Amino acid sequence: MTTKNKVLLGILGAAAAGVVIGLLIAPEKGSDTRKKIKNTAGDWADSLGHLWNKGKKMAEDGLDEAKDKGRQAKHAADKLKENFS
Repeated sequence: MTTKNKVLLGILGAAAAGVVIGLLIAPEKGSDTRKKIKNTAGDWADSLGHLWNKGKKMAEDGLDEAKDKGRQAKHAADKLKENFS
C-alpha cells in the first residue's frame, strides 16, 4: 500500500470517526441518532463500493492497454528480427 493510499484511508477514517462522535453527542433521541448512523454508514458503504468498482475498472482497463502495447511491441520486434535475418 502506497503512502498516498495510507493517507487517504487515514483521512477517511478520521472523518468517519468525527461523524459518529458528532452524532453520538448530538442532543437527539437515541433512536433518531441510531437511524442517522445507520443511514450515514449505508451511504458511505455505497460510496466506497462505487469508488472500489471504479478503481477496479480503471485497473482492468490499464492492464488491457498494457497487454495491447506489449503485443504491439512483440509484433514490432518480430518484424525487426525478420528484416535482419
